[in-house]
Amino acid sequence: MRGILVRIGIDASAGGWNAPVDPHTGKFVYVPIPETIQNSRDGYQRTYEEILPALEEFGVSLPPHLSGLPMHLDPDFSYLSYGDCYPRNIPLHSCKSGDFLVFYAGLKPVVPGFRGLVYALVGFFLIDEIVPSLAVPPEKWHENAHTRRRPDAMDLIVRAVPEKSGRFTHCIPIGEYRNRAYRVKESVLREWGGLTVKDGYLQRSGRLPGFREPDRFLDWLSERSPVLTRTNF
Repeated sequence: MRGILVRIGIDASAGGWNAPVDPHTGKFVYVPIPETIQNSRDGYQRTYEEILPALEEFGVSLPPHLSGLPMHLDPDFSYLSYGDCYPRNIPLHSCKSGDFLVFYAGLKPVVPGFRGLVYALVGFFLIDEIVPSLAVPPEKWHENAHTRRRPDAMDLIVRAVPEKSGRFTHCIPIGEYRNRAYRVKESVLREWGGLTVKDGYLQRSGRLPGFREPDRFLDWLSERSPVLTRTNF
């Protein structure tokens, strides 16, 4: 079994903003990164206006620089799909049905008195299949950001098992700031059995870290009983 930890969502380096979280309850808003490749298929574009109702529940407004922009809605929890491009998707080539992806994001607390960001797990995919994006038929183009636009020949699309995959209704914090970067808490790293990235590094990079002991991570996650939803916002 293989498990991969995947960073998603808008942040300072991709979109210039962080999505909100209530650190007391774990409720959060999933806000994707902007769509930077301007080759969307006609009629398939998704925009940040879709997120406005969810942000209003937190008393947060979408920053003006994102208003009206297309978003790279990936993963798409409604369709349980995730796409990635080369070379970031290299680890996916070794994955198969029964392996898993765990998604995390850097979120900004909306509660006064909290400093820094909350790095937390926000979703889980048990992999059903992985297919080249060019093999996706037109009737499924709307299901992922990498097929809503004209895909690169090296793009891959992951589809997840419906009964065991989705966005978490409440995030699970895992991070802390140490050694000049956000990293997985040392205690959590020990419980997971480690990652294939140095010292639990969490900030955005071109590498997708893997779990050294995937079964241990799944046991850890099961103990926290996350509730899954097939909705994005």
